[in-house]
Amino acid sequence: MSNNNHKANQKNQNHGTSGTNTPHQKVLDNRSNQLNPNNPLYKTKK
Repeated sequence: MSNNNHKANQKNQNHGTSGTNTPHQKVLDNRSNQLNPNNPLYKTKK
């Protein structure tokens, strides 16, 4: 995959393809880690 536009790749879900793009999947993984209360780095809402 071309890494010429990382910011656009983070938002692109690749609908209609058989796979996911790596930057988008990393964004989803990071978000799920941030929202997971079992994660030691979890921060509650202020």
